Amino acid sequence: MRTKIIITVFLLAGLLSACEKDTQTAAVEPAEQTPASVVGAAATAATENPRFDIYADVRLTTDLSHLSDKQRQMIGLLIEAGKITDDIFWQQVWGDRDELLNSIEDPKARRFAIYNYGPWDRLAADQPFIESYGPRPPGARFYPEDMSKEEFQSWQQEGKDGLYSIVKRDSNGDLMLVPYSEAFETQIAGIADLLVQASELAEDPEFAAYLKLRAEAMKTDDYQASDMAWMDMKNNPVELVIGPVETYQDALFGYRAAFETFVLIKDQAWSERLARFAKYMPELQKGLPVDEAYKAEMPGSDADLNAYDVAYCAGDCNSGSKTIAINLPNDEEVQLAKGTRRLQLKNAMLAKFNQILIPIADELIAKDQRRHITFDAFFGNTMFHEVAHGLGIKTTLDGSGTVRQALKEHSSALEEGKADILGLYMVQKLREMGEITEGELMDNYVTFLAGIFRSVRFGASSAHGRANMIRFNYFSDAGAFSRDPETGAYRVNVTEFEQAIKDLSHDILVMQGDGDYDAVAAFVAEKGNVGAQLQADLDRLTALNIPVDIVYQQGKEVLGL
Repeated sequence: MRTKIIITVFLLAGLLSACEKDTQTAAVEPAEQTPASVVGAAATAATENPRFDIYADVRLTTDLSHLSDKQRQMIGLLIEAGKITDDIFWQQVWGDRDELLNSIEDPKARRFAIYNYGPWDRLAADQPFIESYGPRPPGARFYPEDMSKEEFQSWQQEGKDGLYSIVKRDSNGDLMLVPYSEAFETQIAGIADLLVQASELAEDPEFAAYLKLRAEAMKTDDYQASDMAWMDMKNNPVELVIGPVETYQDALFGYRAAFETFVLIKDQAWSERLARFAKYMPELQKGLPVDEAYKAEMPGSDADLNAYDVAYCAGDCNSGSKTIAINLPNDEEVQLAKGTRRLQLKNAMLAKFNQILIPIADELIAKDQRRHITFDAFFGNTMFHEVAHGLGIKTTLDGSGTVRQALKEHSSALEEGKADILGLYMVQKLREMGEITEGELMDNYVTFLAGIFRSVRFGASSAHGRANMIRFNYFSDAGAFSRDPETGAYRVNVTEFEQAIKDLSHDILVMQGDGDYDAVAAFVAEKGNVGAQLQADLDRLTALNIPVDIVYQQGKEVLGL
């Protein structure tokens, strides 16, 4: 039953019981990282730009009453650390934040620049929304703006494809690597100090150990030990993800990680219900619809699923579309040794379901199938998307390196596409095994289709948006859904839908295992575009003023700290 989420706890209880970043400091001054086409020019924007109103405000609150005074004080310190990662992220993707914002007179345009961390609309293929600004550099500020791909590829430098460094030019104009610990030395020192202070207030010894290790990782650019420690944490009611994490911002090669922070509050009861699915990972891996070579890797069995409320987010995770679930760490060695942790962000999901997904379904899903749009299915699809990141293959079959390294800037979109489609595969298999009994499989299918319309609005600059475009076009070609030309409503065709799940799962897993960059680039070019009919339907959503995504009103004051 498609009910507004006033009774979410009861809906979720049914699902869960059965069962979405010094010597070298001068080399990275913000002024050097500012695009040549912009600062100093008259930065103007059209006040009536309808894009300025695509986000719905959400007050980011959560219940802290069960926490001790020390834990509440600790959260305040973690938020302060998060604010510093926000400053670093600005430098990674733009440059001098204040110089940009002070150059924008229109308050709505200035606010939109804050949402997008720059003058480019992240949910509209990174198009500039302020006059006089050119295209967003695909390498953000991780590379010199005048560097070509060919120059980088011919550069004989060990570690040039690493996660935790910036590529700059030295005094001779040659390329050089600047580790994050040097590039952002002052900011990292501040973050590390706050994490150590927080560790002294932590009541859980494993969390305290993680905070100290993460502080040291910031200063050494070696995050593996802290990732291992993070995987070992099980019981702390407060959760922290902080540091350079995802590589989405590096659209040039997909190598470099952007800084971000999540401060999360764990729901212990829901997390315990979710945890039982992790044990099925080996069996699900064996059942993937590909040859044995593409599923020979076995993910660690020490993975877990947890439910949280977001208390604060900053940096990469706060830019553009907001995350509703997390699957970390990204280190392939840690994943194989310990698996991953999947964090479901309840309050973010609720906001998106009520304010975005239901209005989309009312406009674009066939009337007789709308009853299958449920929060249970939305939660489940999102949860199993994150679990499915652990399936498949991490290293190419020829042993030359990781899939991420082989597929470069296309790796994130293909990985997100894999997680989406294998998430549905997992739902199918777990229902066959009798592990999920609430609701109907059709709920997952129809909610999944509505979810494509939600995520495809994130645009081509988002890995999730590109993944949804690919899947929409693949499913359309396969006849997995049909569109009524009179009503403009879409419906799931079950037989074709299920075959498309199997076929796309196979194709993506093979492309990842083969590590064939050219084949993947051709696949993305063919399938990763919005056609005229889909664009017209998306324009209908815009005309109805359905939000594209949400933005947070957040901070210590909002939390009552």
